[in-house]
Amino acid sequence: MSEEPNIYQLRTLPKDVGVALAVLVALALGWLLFLRVDGRTKLYQSADTPLRVAYPATWVDSQSLQDVLLKVEDPQADSAFKTTLTVESRELDPQSPPTLQTLLDRRVDQRSQLAGYHFLANNEATVGGAKAMRLEYAYVAQPLDEPRRASLPVVVRAREYIVVAKDRTYYITLAAPENEFERASAQFDRVLQTVQVS
Repeated sequence: MSEEPNIYQLRTLPKDVGVALAVLVALALGWLLFLRVDGRTKLYQSADTPLRVAYPATWVDSQSLQDVLLKVEDPQADSAFKTTLTVESRELDPQSPPTLQTLLDRRVDQRSQLAGYHFLANNEATVGGAKAMRLEYAYVAQPLDEPRRASLPVVVRAREYIVVAKDRTYYITLAAPENEFERASAQFDRVLQTVQVS
């Protein structure tokens, strides 16, 4: 007894191929849209310093209790503590500028006041063509500090660059919840490539 081809399968084969192609095209277009949106940036230009930096366009301004040039956060971070990018600036005495090691030691002393502070690493780097020191640390943040509002503390990892320009020092800091750090760190690498300090 010979087996005949299933007529139903033969009739639906072109439709199945068409549906599969439509799904593949939709996935490709979705991926291209994601890359376009994810790659968009906003440019920050300081009015008082030569600093220029581009950051992800989806990030929004954030309030800071400190005197900073720029503070933006990623509203899509999967945590009560949102990933932040902060840029601070300090004037240097051109007659006797401190060494990178001195600036690092001061920053470590300052950051050690954070709750649960833990120093992770440091090494020399270059940012925007200027000498810099890279500092990594972790601490614990209480993101929702409101009475009777339950929230667990969040472990935060930070990467900070101390950049020495002609007459000032810049502190460029990424702080992200531990579960978001790898993704945020990759974005931070792209941000650092755009930094201009002179």
